[in-house]
Amino acid sequence: MKLGAFSVSLSVKDIHASKTFYETLGFSVFAGDLKRNYLIMKNGDSIIGLFQGMFEQNILTFNPGWDQNANTLDSYDDVRTIQKHLKSNSVKLEKETDESTSGPSSIVFYDPDGNTILIDQHI
Repeated sequence: MKLGAFSVSLSVKDIHASKTFYETLGFSVFAGDLKRNYLIMKNGDSIIGLFQGMFEQNILTFNPGWDQNANTLDSYDDVRTIQKHLKSNSVKLEKETDESTSGPSSIVFYDPDGNTILIDQHI
């Protein structure tokens, strides 16, 4: 299964302090909007998202159709295909997508330890 770009979405208390901290680790702003309390930062192929006041816990995020630079891939598994696979393997979904649609959509589920996983397709 091709899940696309991977990042960790961090729920932060102070986005300015977090931005400064991750810049110290060699990350730089790749996307986002500080005024809207979110930034996407990169260090090589490593990607983290900083989100203040948007969700309670950290999230493992996959973006089908994108590489680590948000470039569209020629071949990828659509989020609806991924959803069908997960459901056929008895993975309980917290949020599902309408399988009769196409384009951007997302699903949410949890791993066995309760970590949130977001499959977030933007194309």
